[in-house]
Amino acid sequence: MTEWTTVQAEDGHNLDLYIARPAGPPIAGLVVLQEIFGVNEHIRSVVDGFAKDGFLAVAPALFDRIEKGIQLGYEGTDRDRAMECLKQMNPSNAIKDVAAALAFVRQDTGKKTGVIGYCWGGLITWLSATRLHPDAAVGYYAGGIGNFAHETPQPPVQLHFGRLDTHIPAEQVNKVGIAHPEVEIHWYDKAGHAFNCDMRDSYHAESAAAARVQALAFLRRHLAR
Repeated sequence: MTEWTTVQAEDGHNLDLYIARPAGPPIAGLVVLQEIFGVNEHIRSVVDGFAKDGFLAVAPALFDRIEKGIQLGYEGTDRDRAMECLKQMNPSNAIKDVAAALAFVRQDTGKKTGVIGYCWGGLITWLSATRLHPDAAVGYYAGGIGNFAHETPQPPVQLHFGRLDTHIPAEQVNKVGIAHPEVEIHWYDKAGHAFNCDMRDSYHAESAAAARVQALAFLRRHLAR
C-alpha cells in the first residue's frame, strides 16, 4: 500500500513524504533519499521495492524547500532544472528533513530505522550517518563524500561505487576508507555513475543486482532484529 503524507521538520518546514507499506508487519523502517531529480517515478519504485522486502519505506521530498512536487526526468531541461535545484539546496536543511522522516517511521513502526540514498541522496545519507542517529546507512555513488570524510558516522555504514564513475574520483572514496576503515565499501568494475537507476542509460543491471544483494543483507543484519 502506498500513500503520501506531510511531516514537519524541526524548523517548522512542512514536507511531503511518500510511503510504501509492506503486506505484513514491517521488519524495520527505511528512509530512501532521492537523487537530484526529486521523488520521481524511479525513487518511488525503489521505495516500493523495499516495502516488498518487508520494510516500511518512505522517501522525503527534500526539494520541497525549493518548490512542492518537483519530479524530474534525466535529460534536457529536466536535467538542467535538477542541477539548479541542487545549487539551491543547503545540506543542513536536508538533514532536518531526514530527521523528520526518521522520526515518522520510528513512531509508526516502533522499530529500528535505516537510511539509504542515491547520488546526492547518497551524500545526504553519509551526513545523516554522521549528524543524526539512524540505525544503519547505505549510500550509492555519493558525490563529494570525500569533502566530509572527516565526519564520523554513528551507525554501521555501507557504500557502493562504480569503477567507471567519471563524476566521483576514486580518491574521494579513498579518503573515507582511510579515515574510517570500519565503513564497508563495495566497488563494481563495470559500473558507472547512477548504475542502479533502470531509467537511465548508465544503468548496469548486473552491478545493480549485486549491490542490492549486499545492501539488503546489510540492512537486515543491522535493522531486522
